[in-house]
Amino acid sequence: MTFTLEPSYDDNPRLQELVERLRTYLRDELIPFEQERGITPETKVDRPVLEQVWKRSRELGFYGINLPPEYGGQGLSLVELCALKEELTASGAALSHSVLGDMGGPLRAGAILHHATEHQLQRYLLPVIRAERACCFSITEDDAGSDVRRMTTTATPDGDHYVLNGRKVFSSAAPFADFAVVVVAMAGTEESYSAFLVDLDTPGCQVLDGEIPMSGQQMEGDLLFENCRIPAENLLGEIGQGLRIGIGRITLNRLLHCPSLIGAARRARDLSVDHSKNRVVFGRPLLALQAIQHKLAEMATDIYAARSMVMTTAARADGGAGIGVEANMCKLFTSESCFRVADQAVQIHGKTGLTRGHEVEQIFRTLRMFRIVTGTTEIHKNAIATSLV
Repeated sequence: MTFTLEPSYDDNPRLQELVERLRTYLRDELIPFEQERGITPETKVDRPVLEQVWKRSRELGFYGINLPPEYGGQGLSLVELCALKEELTASGAALSHSVLGDMGGPLRAGAILHHATEHQLQRYLLPVIRAERACCFSITEDDAGSDVRRMTTTATPDGDHYVLNGRKVFSSAAPFADFAVVVVAMAGTEESYSAFLVDLDTPGCQVLDGEIPMSGQQMEGDLLFENCRIPAENLLGEIGQGLRIGIGRITLNRLLHCPSLIGAARRARDLSVDHSKNRVVFGRPLLALQAIQHKLAEMATDIYAARSMVMTTAARADGGAGIGVEANMCKLFTSESCFRVADQAVQIHGKTGLTRGHEVEQIFRTLRMFRIVTGTTEIHKNAIATSLV
């Protein structure tokens, strides 16, 4: 396939049709919906607005499209899912994270379906797939980020319940979620961690405003547990499986973040091309300067390299291969290369690119975060090196 910034998938008619329909929905419905309501990436959006996006996306077949047909999805391959995720952020839509269900929806719940009991499916996960409920995932603590085994939030057995105590931070979707998948240490044990489904209106559980990240997006919250009693039937999987459930999800998440970063970088380059065509300096368009042409060429090359790496890794995973090392490589390279694209975009835009609220400036802040989020550059390098020496 010849390289284009806006890729086509002629070798996969189903994917090409999905991409075209998704572009139409984003362009003709979602972006006008946001503009009518003044929604930007930094808007604190309330649940009723998000529900409109979830339900419309589900009507169109996008919400939960990655899931198996028995759960209402189309059983997308990871390659196909990556293609759709890139299109979402490349559109510039502020609510793009809610179309497939990244934020509180099926993409967050899908990885844990096979760990759930029938009760848990009916009460928690199937309503998420139907866009009736929303969930968040909570593992990180102030002193337990990359080193998750330092977590201090605990679960203590108490008859047919467990009592949770502690605090989780940076829980994406917590402000509008109904329940959380919470990974905690088992009290009185060494190195034993379990996952629980916790209704966020349970006595002893509080959802607190989280710190606003540098992207300005207000989608995270902290979860405070003070003698919060959880029924034993809400244990997800088995005792001691918490980290396997959590970290297994994180490994795939690292890969699936990458196409979103690529899409944002693609958007930054598109904006830079438009700006350089229309901005006149010294009597001619900015694009006429070789220095600008070189920047645009470097940006396109970074995007191509990142996309190639991610799609190759997704294809390996679709074929059943383990991608633990490759996922770290993808996240390392993609986060760094896409940030370079954003940095060049700011440079091309000049003062405009430094203006708070300009789309390029917002993309720059967002992509800077992802050199840390879901694993720092240094953590990825450690993991890669450990696997190779």
